[in-house]
Amino acid sequence: MSAILASTVLASESTGQVSEGLGYGVTALYIVSFSLFIYGLMGLTGPKTAVRGNWIAATGMGIAIIATLLSVYNNAGDAGVPTVNWVLIAIGLVVGVALGIPPALKTKMTAMPQLVALFNGVGGGTVALIAWAEYIEYDGFTQVPHEPNVAVIVGSLFAAIIGSISFWGSLVAFAKLQELLNKNLEKKLVAAAKLFQLANVVLAIVAVAVAVVIGVKASSTNATGWYWIVILLVVAGLMGLFVVFPIGGADMPVVISLLNALTGLSAAAAGLALNNQAMIVAGMIVGASGSILTMLMAKAMNRSIPAIIFGSFGGGDAAAAGAAGAAGGTVKATSAADAAIQMAYANQVVVVPGYGLAVAQAQHTVKEMADLLEDKGVEVKYAIHPVAGRMPGHMNVLLAEADVPYDSMKEMDDINGEFSRTDVTIVIGANDVTNPAARNDPSSPIHGMPILNVDQSRSVIVLKRSMSSGYAGIDNPLFTAEQTSMLFGDAKKSVSEVIEELKAL
Repeated sequence: MSAILASTVLASESTGQVSEGLGYGVTALYIVSFSLFIYGLMGLTGPKTAVRGNWIAATGMGIAIIATLLSVYNNAGDAGVPTVNWVLIAIGLVVGVALGIPPALKTKMTAMPQLVALFNGVGGGTVALIAWAEYIEYDGFTQVPHEPNVAVIVGSLFAAIIGSISFWGSLVAFAKLQELLNKNLEKKLVAAAKLFQLANVVLAIVAVAVAVVIGVKASSTNATGWYWIVILLVVAGLMGLFVVFPIGGADMPVVISLLNALTGLSAAAAGLALNNQAMIVAGMIVGASGSILTMLMAKAMNRSIPAIIFGSFGGGDAAAAGAAGAAGGTVKATSAADAAIQMAYANQVVVVPGYGLAVAQAQHTVKEMADLLEDKGVEVKYAIHPVAGRMPGHMNVLLAEADVPYDSMKEMDDINGEFSRTDVTIVIGANDVTNPAARNDPSSPIHGMPILNVDQSRSVIVLKRSMSSGYAGIDNPLFTAEQTSMLFGDAKKSVSEVIEELKAL
């Protein structure tokens, strides 16, 4: 979605002034590109069509860029249009390609949320810079290129505020997910949530006041100084930092999705100000899809958006919270041999993948284990929680990469009724999404969050490196339940050992 913004940013103010002939061709190309964007997004609904959907959307992106360049070329001779510097445009395209392709190729699936946050921040920052450039070029919005002035002024100021918030907030989200922040510092930031919220109220008032001053001055053709737009961008940037600083790791995926939606809305507002249909449509696509994803993720966690922004959880002392025996039970360790025997003589085994599987890159090994079990007549299914991993669809993509049949991947609502009939459930690196406290303990911070009913299985094997907790930073009673045994170690290595034992049976 951020890439859609990147292509439309090139459009600037070109589409509103193109001459007939080529202008109609440009409009037709934009319509084709928007159609491909939407059709491509439809393909992202499942692993089988996701790759094709990406290629379709990328084709639409290429068409949008070509249409924009044609529009700029067609405008170059119009009176009042600044001379086009094709060298700068070429440099911009080359730099964008050079900075975009290598991270996309080298980034592992485990780090994909960080990449999404970073690319989304670039989109928001670009929109903010466009608003700044428009303010300077048109003398504080007093000499706008088209009517009505209200759309230009309000659209630009909205884009400046929201774009700056999205840029700086996305950078903080990237730093948190990439674990660039000191752990002690991060805990202090989460603990100071109330102070940040109060500061944001003050900053919001200041931002609105500055925007009103700029708007009033522009309406009276009495431009404000250049520093007013800088003040607005700085204040909005601080809001972006202060919004994300106190949000814990458990809520970070939702925050990234929300920032993505804000970037789209800011791009649409900039398109309105520039009278550019390309930016309006693309921005609304990003804003709408990001908003829908945010609501779905919040629903999957049984939390409202305000609760996430103003009452986040996670980021506490995970080691202390997840200490062995903290739930009042006894931790029972098991071996690869015992785990293999349990699964080999089961009728049904359910695999519950989590972020630990992604970190260990164990998806191919898990598929090999499942193949061996199926050869022995064991039915194997995969239980996928909506927010397992660090983003929706994370586990689906990893398993699809290992050629796990899509029909074997069961969503939470479809698989929960199966656990009571399951002989063995093997949990690989999942924490909060299997925590029965969400269902049984009203005092738990995740109470009410829909979970996978793993604890209803006859036997549970949990693969983890240690007893540390998940994003929410709370203990999981499942780990000390009577029917649960723990197989400690790296997930890939542990599954490989189970495979060797299965082969020996």
